[in-house]
Amino acid sequence: MVRSVKRFASETPIGRKRRARKMAKVLAETHPDAHCELDFTTPLELAVATILSAQTTDVRVNQVTPTLFKRYVTAADYAGADRGQLEELLRPTGFFRAKTDSLMKLGQVLVEKYDGVLPAKLDELVKLPGIGRKTANVILGNAFGVPGITVDTHFRRLTNRFGWVDEDDPVKIEFQVAELIEKRDWTMLSHRVIFHGRRVCHARKPACGACTLATMCPSYGTGPTEAAAAAKLLKGPRARELAIAAGVDPDLVPAAAVTAPDAP
Repeated sequence: MVRSVKRFASETPIGRKRRARKMAKVLAETHPDAHCELDFTTPLELAVATILSAQTTDVRVNQVTPTLFKRYVTAADYAGADRGQLEELLRPTGFFRAKTDSLMKLGQVLVEKYDGVLPAKLDELVKLPGIGRKTANVILGNAFGVPGITVDTHFRRLTNRFGWVDEDDPVKIEFQVAELIEKRDWTMLSHRVIFHGRRVCHARKPACGACTLATMCPSYGTGPTEAAAAAKLLKGPRARELAIAAGVDPDLVPAAAVTAPDAP
């Protein structure tokens, strides 16, 4: 890891931008299946699902929303919801009382100020109950087609490891990455980085020896660099394909890794 860090110690700003864009291109090739993992059909549904995703997994949210979306279709439905019934529906997602409060208040504000329609502008979205900047960027990028960078825990961890930023504040990370990557790629970059964080670049022990970004990453060596050890750390339905992409024998990937659910 020390040798890798030293290699990039004298990197210029333009050099960092070029490297970031090369890494973004490799991420696109590595994770062609990257996408928003919350199920939705309308902007309001995505807003609701994203609010519910706090402190739980997308899988759990997707188990709850089919029934929720059938019963609550419009902003007015949430505004006039029976609190007890809504809380019971949201109970499996955790923090259900706070989430119920956010959804009811969101519905009320949308009805009162926006004729029940979710706005498509960042400065308006962040003023809505339950919607912060991260949630707003998810909505803009995936429901409205407006490029946005979503800084979740995976994105924050990986962009620091990549040496794109040296920052913990999500808003500062968003702005700094925006300077490195072309705007048209912001939304998909967010998904790809998140997929990479869940499947390859884990928080405690990244699969450095089975990573397609190894030669461009200043944090190479944080996790095992030997192929056999690294391959065992790959996760998700495409774990063996990820190994092949990194030049590693796919047979080194345990069968359990392929069926293991993605980390939250």
